[in-house]
Amino acid sequence: MEFALASGIGVLVFAGVYLVLRARSFDVILGLTLLSYATNLLIFSSGRLVVGKPPVVRAGVDATLANHTDPIPQALVLTAIVISFAMTAVLIVLAMRSRADNDSDHVDAGDVRDDREAGR
Repeated sequence: MEFALASGIGVLVFAGVYLVLRARSFDVILGLTLLSYATNLLIFSSGRLVVGKPPVVRAGVDATLANHTDPIPQALVLTAIVISFAMTAVLIVLAMRSRADNDSDHVDAGDVRDDREAGR
């Protein structure tokens, strides 16, 4: 199972980096989203999940002897999901504004527009 999870994270990172290096703003946004998914999976897998165990130890149980799930990676992933959703929303708004201003979805559209205005 570890190999499958590591392979899935690797594929997400590869696809995310490939899309971030593209020249269209939609591809960049999609690539950043895939990279955030890969990061979330990496953080979540670092918590060494224990199936069927509680994330918090009860009051009467010795914490050193209890076999419990670490709640920190779960909390970090939940926080990262909220942050990545907000970041994606801001990037979509910026891409829409850039498309409206530059009449292009190309990331370097500002340079192309300056060349057109200069008559080149």
